[in-house]
Amino acid sequence: MYDPKSRVAEEFINDQEIRDTLAYAEEHKSDAPLLMSILDKAAQFKGLTHREAAVLLACDVKEVNDRIFETAIKVKEHIYGSRIVLFAPLYLSNYCVNTCTYCPYHAKNKSIVRKKLTQEEIRNEVIALQDLGHKRLLLEAGEHPKHNPIEYILESIKTIYSIKHKNGAIRRLNVNIAATTVENYRKLHEAEIGTYQLFQETYNRKAYEELHPKGPKSDYAYHTEAHDRAMEGGIDDVGLGVLFGLDLCRYDFVGLLMHAEHLEAVWGVGPHTISVPRICPADDIDPASFENAVPDDLFLKIVALIRMAVPYTGMIMSTREGQRIRTEALKLGISQISGGSRTSVGGYAIRSVQEMEEKTEQFETNDRRSLDEIVRWLLENHYLPSFCTACYRAGRTGDRFMEWAKDGSIATYCQANAIMTMKEYMCDYASKETREAGERVIANELPKIPHEKIRIASEKRLIRIADGERDFRF
Repeated sequence: MYDPKSRVAEEFINDQEIRDTLAYAEEHKSDAPLLMSILDKAAQFKGLTHREAAVLLACDVKEVNDRIFETAIKVKEHIYGSRIVLFAPLYLSNYCVNTCTYCPYHAKNKSIVRKKLTQEEIRNEVIALQDLGHKRLLLEAGEHPKHNPIEYILESIKTIYSIKHKNGAIRRLNVNIAATTVENYRKLHEAEIGTYQLFQETYNRKAYEELHPKGPKSDYAYHTEAHDRAMEGGIDDVGLGVLFGLDLCRYDFVGLLMHAEHLEAVWGVGPHTISVPRICPADDIDPASFENAVPDDLFLKIVALIRMAVPYTGMIMSTREGQRIRTEALKLGISQISGGSRTSVGGYAIRSVQEMEEKTEQFETNDRRSLDEIVRWLLENHYLPSFCTACYRAGRTGDRFMEWAKDGSIATYCQANAIMTMKEYMCDYASKETREAGERVIANELPKIPHEKIRIASEKRLIRIADGERDFRF
């Protein structure tokens, strides 16, 4: 029985409800009045239900699809403006006891080099990331009770936050580790993590169990209910995601939106982020062996519809995708991207990066540009790169963040904070060409700060940043 308020996985992600939704979408995909009414609703920035979004996904009428993309762009610009948040993943360990068929970390893979960073190696990685200009990291590790226990994760978090090198500091550390207990989530909350991210991979239980034959991750219900345990443990910013291409994307698209609705129904707070990775090559993984690969045009439509359905959420795209797709996706809904990423354990500080990536990486990166190149690319395309972490540090998380995000008023702070963090990056890390592009964008973006007092204060703080002061925020 479908019940979005239930905390039982098979009730809030109900197979029959998904199948009924897909059937309804197929039946109504050419219903012009219904399609127009759904698009009109989306244009009001109030979101869509999973069933409404499924109808739009099923529609193959060019005029409707054109309006879907136009509406997504409108929603993205209203909520996020030109701001794009930047981050980098930090892989601590690739030891794993699971046997996931799509991940090279799986326990049966004998060709991958296993590595776990010591605290000193973590320190070196973080300094290397700070020297690139990063302020926000995503911590990643395989699931292994001996090599990667919660105590190791907590010690690593403490190490990461403690490192101050030159003008560098990691101001927000998000965490993507395996589903765990309420007690452990409480420990992560006390360690002051930002967002807890956990990808479902696929919401189709039968497919999920085939893809995860052995190991703790094979427990579908325990994994699917993890975000509720995280919220119970005090972590009020959680992130969702599926790995598109593992199962039929329409099924997972509906399941993903149902999960967002469930969090809203139970906790009054939807997902802080939604990630949209696609299956891609890795050590012993060939994406051609997965028959449900998602073509680019359909993938971009999914991005647009998630933005319309969950307008307040941060949407994340990693370097799995190349420059062309990331360029298109930024217009349609993506608000956070990784830059200068390494998906190998020790990939930032170890001299022979290419050698390490060939032996320890989780997946191939298709966008291998440096952080400075990514920042300049964003600036040249009239985006405002942001290294802001102010909401997290000011306690604007969970329902406090959502209250501001849903009505768009968060832009009062976000615009100013993005400009100031971009100025920091320009002063400390940027190339000459990037600094020049940054000055042009800041001059264009400053007048867009909606609150006059904050705008005037920002102008004064930019001068102080140029004179060497750091870490201003509203």
